[in-house]
Amino acid sequence: MIPLHDDNPTQTRPVLTVLLIAANVLVFMYQISLGPRGGQAFVYQFGAIPAVILGTRSLPDQLAAIPPVFSLVTSMFLHGGFMHLIGNMLYLWIFGNNIEDAMGRVRFLVFYLVCGFAASFLHILSNASSVIPAIGASGAISGILGAYLLLYPHAQVLTLIPLGIFTRLVYIPAGIVLGLWFVFQLISGSLSGSEAGGVAWWAHVGGFVAGMVLVGLLKKRRVRFFNERREHPRYVERW
Repeated sequence: MIPLHDDNPTQTRPVLTVLLIAANVLVFMYQISLGPRGGQAFVYQFGAIPAVILGTRSLPDQLAAIPPVFSLVTSMFLHGGFMHLIGNMLYLWIFGNNIEDAMGRVRFLVFYLVCGFAASFLHILSNASSVIPAIGASGAISGILGAYLLLYPHAQVLTLIPLGIFTRLVYIPAGIVLGLWFVFQLISGSLSGSEAGGVAWWAHVGGFVAGMVLVGLLKKRRVRFFNERREHPRYVERW
């Protein structure tokens, strides 16, 4: 299932969400402008490498651009390819604007960063000896998904369901979309290990759980949990 849009309007402009998307895109454009070798070096310089952060390994001097702990922040703005970037930014746009609206810009930024740290922390714990850089905004965005699940489970999400040569567009409650997404991360992490196929499954789990824990502390008082769904057509189908 690929979410495309939700029916959950905001009361404020998602300025920070747009700025985060812009920052991710600009960093990626710079990254690919360096060419294959330069881009790889850039990822090692600013990606979060578990063994380096824990101090059991060190980078060569020419790659040691920042203190390892700072890579917990810089790694959130790096991506491994266009599809990695597009997928993350799509989720950030669909769900991030509502969480920014529910928290306010400053608290949303704190929330985003802390969820990213939590995601990296669980990834490091589950893969302590890894020398592969962990990159991407998906840990922080997973926190947004966890918060959205608790605040807006009844919102309808326009979802693309590939069915072989056909596709289907269906409105599905966010609680189902995000609940299934989380279960998929748990199953994939349990079956595949901490980092298989280039995906840090447990980072997604850590970010999601952090988002569910933090949303109650950082949301505005007037924002309630489990908001009722606004009036919207139940579903739209396309073949």
